[in-house]
Amino acid sequence: MKEVLSASEKQFKKWVVAVSIVVPLLVVLLFMYKIPNAEPLTFLPPIYASINGLTAIFLVVAVWAIKNGKKVLHQRLMTTCIVFSALFLIMYVAYHMTSESTPFGGEGVIRYIYYFVLLTHILLSVAVIPLVLITYSKGYLENYKAHKKWAKYTFPIWLYVAVTGVVVYLMISPYYQY
Repeated sequence: MKEVLSASEKQFKKWVVAVSIVVPLLVVLLFMYKIPNAEPLTFLPPIYASINGLTAIFLVVAVWAIKNGKKVLHQRLMTTCIVFSALFLIMYVAYHMTSESTPFGGEGVIRYIYYFVLLTHILLSVAVIPLVLITYSKGYLENYKAHKKWAKYTFPIWLYVAVTGVVVYLMISPYYQY
């Protein structure tokens, strides 16, 4: 059975597709560009890692809120998570536009673990963009049945991305050259 989309849902769908394509491409392009003679923003990694941690906490509290009938709290927490994710992305790009990437210095098994966590974090951080936007738009448009259906997939992926963002930071932080 094909889902019939309202005009609002069609409009959101266009934005979801556009943002889901533009944001990762923009991040890649900006990641490769270094601002000439810019002071390295070396203070940012612990801040954006903390934002990832807060996102993870807020996601868990948001699920608790909706399961306990606290719809307004759930909505506010989820909106905050989106704001946190946008702030993270801005700081992450700003850091990489002013600083060289830090190579991971660990050896042996920990090196493979680090790169596995990093790779899955990066791939899922791209995949979670449309999932978050679709799930959020379904809730915003009060299509709660579809919202709940999408949230079953979005929540664990977004939580994984948020938690692994902190893990990646903790694993790479001993190798930062401040």
